[in-house]
Amino acid sequence: MYCAQYISTFALAAAVLLVCPHAGKADSVSLEAAVRDKTASIEGKLIAWRRDIHQHPELGDQETRTSGIVADHLRSLGLDVRTGVARTGVVAVLKGAKPGPTVSLRADMDALPVKEPEGLPFASRARSRYLGKEVDVMHACGHDAHTAMLMATAEVLASLKDQLPGTVQFIFQPAEEGSSLHPPGSDQISGAKLMVKEGIFADTRPDAVFGLHVMLGKSGEIAYRAGAVLASSDNLEIKVTGKQGHGGMPWQTIDPITTSAQIVNGLQTIVSRKVDLTTSPAVVTIGTINGGTRANIVPETVAMTGTIRTYDEAIRDQVHRDITTVAEKIAESAGATAEVSISRGYDTTVNNDELTGRMLPALERAADGRIRRSLPVGASEDFSVYASEAPGLFVFLGVTPDGQDPTKAAPNHSPNFFVDEAALVVGARTMASLAVNYLASPTK
Repeated sequence: MYCAQYISTFALAAAVLLVCPHAGKADSVSLEAAVRDKTASIEGKLIAWRRDIHQHPELGDQETRTSGIVADHLRSLGLDVRTGVARTGVVAVLKGAKPGPTVSLRADMDALPVKEPEGLPFASRARSRYLGKEVDVMHACGHDAHTAMLMATAEVLASLKDQLPGTVQFIFQPAEEGSSLHPPGSDQISGAKLMVKEGIFADTRPDAVFGLHVMLGKSGEIAYRAGAVLASSDNLEIKVTGKQGHGGMPWQTIDPITTSAQIVNGLQTIVSRKVDLTTSPAVVTIGTINGGTRANIVPETVAMTGTIRTYDEAIRDQVHRDITTVAEKIAESAGATAEVSISRGYDTTVNNDELTGRMLPALERAADGRIRRSLPVGASEDFSVYASEAPGLFVFLGVTPDGQDPTKAAPNHSPNFFVDEAALVVGARTMASLAVNYLASPTK
């Protein structure tokens, strides 16, 4: 085993030197080889951390146990650790022995109000309060894996401190899925926005910021994309008001239910007929419709909520305007009224073109050539906040077990979402490799 590991490391270094023979690359080659060896040596710890965190999930802004484990580990590595950031976040700084730039590495820690099915020996049985309601809790989006991988990355890079140029900032963020204490649309910010507001970049200003998310995909494969990679996410509320009356005499009423149905149909024409889809995609989805108390009563009001996803700011603004116009005019044509409220959520996550191209060789080596270019993803991420502060790169790690079709596997946010732990060492190696390559490789 040790001979094979030595040969693998030697081959990696030799291959990289052949591709990048410049003297300035030598440090990154030796660091990358050390990253591979060290990450492999702590794979057992990495998996154990993930299983412990998975078994004890915590909702956004309640990650006290998780952040305690993270902080204790980072202190044991001799890092400068700050706790209580954005309520339950942890930030740590590693200063290398040599001068150089600064990179930030981010992982999110929060779980979801989802009930985990039986099966895993470390399955969650946790319950907590979500917006005042008692709920089951599960790491159904892989943030347990993110936290564990960044803990491993911190240990790997701390072991290389004497060879490391520059500074690495580790960001363990709460509430990426939103706060469990404050509802969407409230004046209470959380997650990445609150981390930045509380000054995580005030004294440690990154030259680049990196993040990674587990997703459906071949186990251990890295997916990347330059430019817009994750959608913006905006919350939509529409209240339709008509005139209540008897269901058997609808001509004496103004029916908000049929009006709402027409509005839902009308909203779909915004994407199909108003957005230039050759420029950028867009999505308008109505997720809830509530109205009425009895089968024979036409109600006075109907309330709808939905989500808006876009990848371009001009199209985002256009869709907002069109939604308001469509809803109000359809309601007016029925003699009803529509009140439209749109609250802006996460911005589009945009990977910096130059940074993505520069880091592509490091991604290829970290994943042993198993990389692919990603399509735009319809989910949203508040990593976009960090990527607006410094050039950012956000990549995806496939965690679908070998032999299973990723297109048929349970997706993120499903109670059946499953993480193949064999992929975790690739994720930790990728994050560490991105850091050392950026820090040690000269810019063009």
